[in-house]
Amino acid sequence: MSYAEIDTVKRELLVRYLEAWVPAALHRARRVIYAHGYADADGGAAAEAAMRVLAEQSDLVRGRELAMVATGDDLGAISERLSAIQEQSGAGAGLAVHTISGGTDGRLPVGLKAIGAQRVPVLGFLDASGTGSPPAPATVAALTAGKPAEVILVLPAGASTDSLRTGWPLFTSVELAVSDEPGELLAFGTTAGKSLEGFKEALWSVDEFAGVRYRDPGDPDRHLIDISLTPHPGPLRRELLAHLEQVGEATVTELRTFALTETVYRAADATRVLHGLVDAGTVARRPSHGRLGGDVVIALA
Repeated sequence: MSYAEIDTVKRELLVRYLEAWVPAALHRARRVIYAHGYADADGGAAAEAAMRVLAEQSDLVRGRELAMVATGDDLGAISERLSAIQEQSGAGAGLAVHTISGGTDGRLPVGLKAIGAQRVPVLGFLDASGTGSPPAPATVAALTAGKPAEVILVLPAGASTDSLRTGWPLFTSVELAVSDEPGELLAFGTTAGKSLEGFKEALWSVDEFAGVRYRDPGDPDRHLIDISLTPHPGPLRRELLAHLEQVGEATVTELRTFALTETVYRAADATRVLHGLVDAGTVARRPSHGRLGGDVVIALA
């Protein structure tokens, strides 16, 4: 098992999310910015994949402005390849690429400010997994200038996200695991609830690659979860029961929100698990009959 499969999963997730994000962002605003940090960390493969997605939106770009700013230690050759993709797209001046060498922590905040990333849709992708340390908090926080703002982070195994959450009201993370050892930490921060739902859909929609599985950082049993449109419910079941033990009772809506924001799962997965817990008599519901709607109160039996 090599880590090439993990890189493939990360690229596919990025591509899937970008394919949904770009049209929605261009529909919302006339200017849209995508920021790609550590663009040379993987030889430029992820940055090129992202640029191809942007180029495929050439019809939507006309009359609007879609910009990519890429930073890294040395982007000489990568800059040429990104520019070639841009020129071949036929999008003209509406699609722009800005590459800045000299390091992501030192250059990304400056680059975002220079191209006017304030109060326009911004998505950042920062894969720092190969650097040995997370991005500087100021680098991640610089992306919050966008409106709305979103960031996909990849951190080295064992890294903490505590210092990187500032400015992100919604934040979630998942391990990319290949063994029982801690895996790379994939995190997502956003200022919009719909974006979190969209990220979770992309997370579970990627193709399964041999040996690569997810692990919920909040699961005390560290259960490995196969990548699937209908993921194994075990970790979510344990986390919902632990949450109910802590809070006493909660509505279905509150438990769906807990699953979406505090676990690797989607809100719909919580509904599926709650139906099973009610049927098994593990939890009690109030009222005791009828549809399991959002206002139904759930407590441990």
